[in-house]
Amino acid sequence: MKPLTRNPIIVWLLLTGLPCIVVAQTETMYKIVDTKQTNCYSNSGIISAPSQGSSFYGQDAQYNGNQPSYQDNGDGTITDLVTGLMWQKTIDRNGDGVFNTSDKLYYAEARDSAANCRTGGYSDWRLPSIKELYSLIQFSGAEINPNATSTANVYHFLDTTYFKTGFGELSAGERLIDAQYATSTIYRGLTYVGSVSGDSTMFGVNFVDGRIKGYPQPTGMKKYYIRYVRGNTEYGKNKLVNNGNGTITDSATGLMWMKADNGSGVLWENALSYAEASEYAGYADWRLPNAKELHSIIDYTRSPAYTNSAAIDTAFNCTQITNEAGSADYPCYWTSTTFCSQTPSDGKAGVYVSFGRAMGYISGSGGWVDVHGAGAQRSDPKTGDPSQFPYGHGPQGDAIRIYNYVRIVRGGNVATYVHQDGYGSAITPDGFMLNQNYPNPFNPTTTIRFELPTGSFVSLKVYDVLGKEVAALVNEKLAAGRHEVAFDASRLISGIYFYHLQAGKYTKTGKAVLLK
Repeated sequence: MKPLTRNPIIVWLLLTGLPCIVVAQTETMYKIVDTKQTNCYSNSGIISAPSQGSSFYGQDAQYNGNQPSYQDNGDGTITDLVTGLMWQKTIDRNGDGVFNTSDKLYYAEARDSAANCRTGGYSDWRLPSIKELYSLIQFSGAEINPNATSTANVYHFLDTTYFKTGFGELSAGERLIDAQYATSTIYRGLTYVGSVSGDSTMFGVNFVDGRIKGYPQPTGMKKYYIRYVRGNTEYGKNKLVNNGNGTITDSATGLMWMKADNGSGVLWENALSYAEASEYAGYADWRLPNAKELHSIIDYTRSPAYTNSAAIDTAFNCTQITNEAGSADYPCYWTSTTFCSQTPSDGKAGVYVSFGRAMGYISGSGGWVDVHGAGAQRSDPKTGDPSQFPYGHGPQGDAIRIYNYVRIVRGGNVATYVHQDGYGSAITPDGFMLNQNYPNPFNPTTTIRFELPTGSFVSLKVYDVLGKEVAALVNEKLAAGRHEVAFDASRLISGIYFYHLQAGKYTKTGKAVLLK
């Protein structure tokens, strides 16, 4: 039997306390965390994963990026091993073990109280930006019924294994769905929820209904749950490069975008097929972005009211539209992510992001108005007739357009899944890549995927936290393409393990968490 060896590089990283930083931030400071949507959907429900060229191919579950990975530090903090951000574990501000209105704060309190936070012994906590907080959302969840009175069978849009969260408090006159979290991001415009003159607005995330909305901020109007963050102050900041060929690269996320959109509204299924069929600037691997990818290019310093533009950098082109109020505006854009209501088996709606006003019909505000702001994330039916919703839908009369626009993307740390039982694509990868293992955390098996642009001799080994080799998964020459290897840790104890890929001169290390 081959003797176990120690890797001096990994031992050095561990002894210097750098492994988490290296894994999360070696390439980019704004890594998009995968949505964790694993089901494939038609216009109504779950389907088997479509094959390339079939209807509904190219949706969220078929493109897996940086898989969510967290570490409980045992001091009331959780580290996101992908983004490098550290979060408060709980929102229980008064320590009574119950999450209710007593734990919520008005916006000004939420903003100012961060300076006094000492969770984990740290003093540099801050109220997260909308992009920081949205990094935690997971679309394995399903929206709770707005009129629900029971929390049974609820599917949060948040990993509740690590993060403690709550609902609205019925006894205080709230709905269970009133579980919004505050952020530091203020809308560059006004919203008109029950107001004719308009209100200043903060963007928040709701992990019970799976949306980003703008919330009016008159003093003392509404309270929010708070989860402070620290670390990686570069997260959420784009670094856009115009490539001069109709594409824009964001070096912060590693994604390449089409500079222009598709120019017209289409159904969700057609948005998928448009993206998959696109060949542009010499690339044929374009895709419809998932919700978190598309959200990454929202520019919250811009809006139709403030800059007379879409909420996106001027490097991009956005088709101008006429909105429901008859005003010049900018589109909502489809994502590849399905939005589920009440159960993850529901697949009738698709997630979209508003790059123009998020319109709603409120009679008390004069009819069609901006209710949630440019930069909101909501959902539309995947198919149907918009004329059947003359006054929108829901308490704020959300505009139902159904035919939304498309902006395609490529690149990033994304692996393509053509079949549920296979991995691969006919396209030769552009470069070497080691993907985050999935699932992670895992018990007792996980899959490690990597890509080779050319045939290479490949070494893939796994080490424990002491740098001792515990498994040699690959030690041979492999052809160019996308490869996957199963790692069976049934004989190992729970803990953190590092898998190290060497292919030619390319080397990279990933981090896996075994939880038994």
